Amino acid sequence: MKSRSVRIAATAATVVVLAGFATACDRGSSAAAGKPKIGIDLPRADTDFWNSYAQYIKSDASSQGLDTLPVSNSQNDVTKLVANVQVFENTGAKAVVMAPQDTGAIASTLDALASKKIPVISVNTRPDKGQVYMVVRADNRAYGTKACEFLGKQLGGKGKVAELQGALDSINGRDRSEAFASCMKSEFPGIQVIELATDWKGDVASAKLQSTLAANPDLNGIYMQAGGAFLQPTLALLQQKGLLKPAGRPGHITIVSNDGIPQEFDAIRQGQIDATVSQPADLYAKYALSYAEAAAEGKTFQPGPTDHGSTIISIPNGLEDQLPAPLVTKDNVDDKSLWGNNVGH
Repeated sequence: MKSRSVRIAATAATVVVLAGFATACDRGSSAAAGKPKIGIDLPRADTDFWNSYAQYIKSDASSQGLDTLPVSNSQNDVTKLVANVQVFENTGAKAVVMAPQDTGAIASTLDALASKKIPVISVNTRPDKGQVYMVVRADNRAYGTKACEFLGKQLGGKGKVAELQGALDSINGRDRSEAFASCMKSEFPGIQVIELATDWKGDVASAKLQSTLAANPDLNGIYMQAGGAFLQPTLALLQQKGLLKPAGRPGHITIVSNDGIPQEFDAIRQGQIDATVSQPADLYAKYALSYAEAAAEGKTFQPGPTDHGSTIISIPNGLEDQLPAPLVTKDNVDDKSLWGNNVGH
């Protein structure tokens, strides 16, 4: 029953977001007159992080006065993404913003777009192959390293840690997992890491964590690679088992997350989790749209520092703007510059 409710809520969220986009585009049509058309595909509507990103995309597209085509949502399905992109091509898109969740399967679509001189901005994920104009993401290897260093120090270099990995067919899942494993092996060899592949699915993460806890009652750390997907089911499971002890109390399981959503910040304040890496949903939206407009107008960029505190690097299939993603703990959780402190719950 719970999974059906989640699907209904996700569907409703998608309808609300897309309806809002249609309204925003209607309001901004006169302001966008003469501007190149931009196609935007949202990757999913089943996590708090991506729903926040969608809202930022909506508001930024309106405030920047962009001419956006009707926004699509590929719902974590590369087949739907390909079909949505075809619609963008047929309706005159001069640039496309997407966030492909399967970073290998999108290559042929990217090559097809490149052959038609339609530049692509990829958000949060770096396609394995296929030409891109710009990837807008943070350094995901740094996510894994920051999580490892924080957990390792908190646990004194000893114990057992369950790692709720993202999808390993995604560059983000691979980067975070590889960096976390490398750091643990070199810096904290006394910590046993139990890797749990989840495909970014909260129900899969909960089921695997439950089995892990049964086999390892001495588990004392958890690394969640996606708080938007894993936070609620993880906390619910720990509470059900009487293991949700506040930080500083005996029996507390140290938890580090990735995303930077408001719910993670609340969990840090309550001592339920200890830290998260804030990936900037607001900046993803802002600069994805800025690069899309620049691409459609024929502008180019070079590797090096930017005017917004990041660095553009060269990648085999294009360029990547690596935006800052700070570690958030109880010491800086109330920092008003963090996007998670500037959106509603």
